[in-house]
Amino acid sequence: MTLRFGDRRRAAVLLHMSSVRDPLGRGGRAIVDWLAEAGFALWQFLPVGPTGPDGSPYWARSDAAGNPAFIDQTELPARGGDEERAFCTAAASWLEDFACFEVLSAVHGGVPWWEWPVPLRDREPAALAVFRGKHGDALAQVRYTQFCFDWQWRRLHAYARQRGVSFFGDLPFYVAPESFETWSQRAQFQLDAAGRARAVGGVPPDYFSELGQLWGNPLYDWDVMRRDGFAFWRTRVGHQLARVDLLRLDHFRALAAHWAVPAGAQDARGGHWQRTPGWALLRRLRAELGELPLVAEDLGVITPDVEDLRFGFDLPGMRVVQFAFDGASDNPHLPHMHTRHSVVYSGTHDNDTTLGWYRGLDAGTARRVDFVLGAEPGAMPATMIRTVLASVARVAVLPMQDVLALDSRARFNTPGTTVGNWSWQLPEGALTRELARHFRALNSTYGRAR
Repeated sequence: MTLRFGDRRRAAVLLHMSSVRDPLGRGGRAIVDWLAEAGFALWQFLPVGPTGPDGSPYWARSDAAGNPAFIDQTELPARGGDEERAFCTAAASWLEDFACFEVLSAVHGGVPWWEWPVPLRDREPAALAVFRGKHGDALAQVRYTQFCFDWQWRRLHAYARQRGVSFFGDLPFYVAPESFETWSQRAQFQLDAAGRARAVGGVPPDYFSELGQLWGNPLYDWDVMRRDGFAFWRTRVGHQLARVDLLRLDHFRALAAHWAVPAGAQDARGGHWQRTPGWALLRRLRAELGELPLVAEDLGVITPDVEDLRFGFDLPGMRVVQFAFDGASDNPHLPHMHTRHSVVYSGTHDNDTTLGWYRGLDAGTARRVDFVLGAEPGAMPATMIRTVLASVARVAVLPMQDVLALDSRARFNTPGTTVGNWSWQLPEGALTRELARHFRALNSTYGRAR
């Protein structure tokens, strides 16, 4: 089931599953119960694939697989039964290769796959057959772990639907260089003979960074993708939509044109724009899915070609109120500039909490915020919350940190840094019935509760 975006006003809480204890079991059901009681119709979270050592959900080891850390170890399904066999059959297109990838990675000490022995690096059938014969038990454990993830996910999703709560997921534009996908589908990426990226993604220099941003993700080979009917993208989008009801597409602007940087560059200044066949891809997705249950992450410097693509497929964009106060009266993030066909946030996972953000403003900007929002000085985040919920945007999203009125110590991620991110945990006992009643009243007042 997917979600019809524009049929009514809704409110969401942004809370990644890594911040919740046992998110696919007891912890997740508790979140769903609180959201339903508080009048929220959506639970938004970040990508749910297995992560690397830094824990970033945007540097995942696989699109298809789930993060084992989310499994509730007290609610495991029976092993070796009909349900597991049915899952393995349904997931056969990726599961066997993923299990092999994970065990190969463990056997080789976690080094990138292009540093494995050449026969295994290059997926020679005889070498893989010998490896599978030696590591049958380890491969079976990976398969069972992914079955547990899927089994618990489906149960939690069904429970959420019964309570009137939909899942709002997230799909990174690129995959990690050392991911399962780059190893198993090398032809889809711009890689050299050894498997290393020939060109990587990023964004050019702008107001925020004179060097641009160099991400290091390998670029797709769009010529190959066009020839095979975008099979890779159709599979990854379809896989996520089997899990969620609404899906945010990160870095949407790269579907119009992407910034290509030669591998080995020290920063992003040496890159150049390359056209992306986004129109052809989205047409193919729409032909398969009908109405696209996608939200376009259209933040940053957005050019007319990106807007044309978004409007061409009637995709809602994003507005972030923290970005509204540069002094321009036509800033699209200002409350009076919002549109119905959009998703409005107080801040995203990359922003400071609203309380931390407000406390860090200079005096002039703080006065502008108070004037525009009609706030008493220091009345944050309560005023911001009301502003977001009152927006004409069909979906209004509040990070859990703002729901709890937390300061900068609860910030989830600071872009451009590698330490201290992705680790915030929901405080035990924070989601009280009193808080739920308060937000039920707010969501009802602004027409967002059921």
